[in-house]
Amino acid sequence: MFKRLVAALLLSLTAVAAHAETNYSVISKPGRVEKPGLIEVREFFWYGCPHCYNLEPHLNGWLKTKPADVNFIRTPAALNPVWEANARGYYTAEIMGLVEKTHEPLFKAVQTGRKRLFDQASLTQFYSSFGVNAATFASTYNSFAVSGKVGQSKALAQQYGIDGVPAVIVNGKYLVKGEGPQVIATINELIAKERAANKKK
Repeated sequence: MFKRLVAALLLSLTAVAAHAETNYSVISKPGRVEKPGLIEVREFFWYGCPHCYNLEPHLNGWLKTKPADVNFIRTPAALNPVWEANARGYYTAEIMGLVEKTHEPLFKAVQTGRKRLFDQASLTQFYSSFGVNAATFASTYNSFAVSGKVGQSKALAQQYGIDGVPAVIVNGKYLVKGEGPQVIATINELIAKERAANKKK
C-alpha cells in the first residue's frame, strides 16, 4: 500500500513537473497558418501589459536566431475598446512601414515612461514624433484596411480562446502563456514537435 502511494505521488509530481516545463495547452479548434509550409509562431500582446513587456527581450533574442522554417507574426490583441485603439495604432504603423522603428519605443513609453497612449489622439501624437503626418495617420487609423486587420485579430483571439496576454500560438495548434525564458523554451519544443510531424507526412 505504501509503495503504491509513493509511486502515485511520484507519478503526480512528474506530471506537474512536465506541465511546468512545457506550459502549453492544445487548442481544440486549430487555426490555419498564413504561410503554408512554414511553422507559424503568433504572439498576441498589448502595449499596456507589463507581462508582454517582460516577454519582449526574450522574444527579441529568439528572433535573432529564429529558424528559417518559422514564420513569426505579432498580433496586437483587441479584446476591448482600449486594446483595440492600440491594435489600430499598430496596424496603422504596419501599413506605413514603421513597426520596426516604433514597436519598442511605444512599449517603453507606456511601461517605463508611464505614458497613457491608449487612444487615437495620444497615439497620433506619439507616431507624429516619428515623422508621421497627423492627417494621414488619422485616415489610415480609421481605414477599412486597418478595421479588417483588427477584425481578424478579434476572430483569431476568439478561435484560440485567448482571454489575456501575452499569449503565443504555435502553428495554430498550441497556446503558450508566460513572460520569461521558459516561454521561448516551450516555443522551441513545439516547433521541433511540429517539424518532426511534418517529416512524417
